[in-house]
Amino acid sequence: MTFELTEGELIAERDVHFTRESLVRYAGASGDFNPIHYRDDIAEQVGLPGVLAHGMLTMGAAVQPVIDHFGDPGRILDYRVRFTRPVVVDAESGAELHVAATAAKDLGDGTWRVDLQVTVDGKAVLAKAQVVVRVA
Repeated sequence: MTFELTEGELIAERDVHFTRESLVRYAGASGDFNPIHYRDDIAEQVGLPGVLAHGMLTMGAAVQPVIDHFGDPGRILDYRVRFTRPVVVDAESGAELHVAATAAKDLGDGTWRVDLQVTVDGKAVLAKAQVVVRVA
C-alpha cells in the first residue's frame, strides 16, 4: 500500500491521558522503577515539580498515532525527539498529552518526514520530534 501525502497535511491527532496507574504499569513493563515516576515525596526531594511520566512513555505515546495512521510499525525508519519539559502527572487529574502529526517533507525514495507537535496544557514537551516514514 502506498500513501499519498501533502506537505503541511495533518495526518493524525490524538489526546493521551496519563494517570499514576499508567506510570506504574509502564514501570513494570519497562523495568524503570525510579521513584520520581510514582512517589511525590521523592520527586519533591530532588527538586521536581511533581511525579513525572517516563520519557520513553511520552516518546512512545507521541509516535503511536503515526504508527496507527500508516498501519505498520515497520514503516517507521527513524524517530528522534528532544525533551524540553517534563510531563507532570497529577495524582488526581493525571496529565493530558496532545499529539498532532503533520506531513512535513517528501524525502524521496518513498519516504516522508512527519513532524510531531507534542504538548501538555498548550506547552511543548518534545521539540524537533521527527519521524521518517516509508510511505511507498
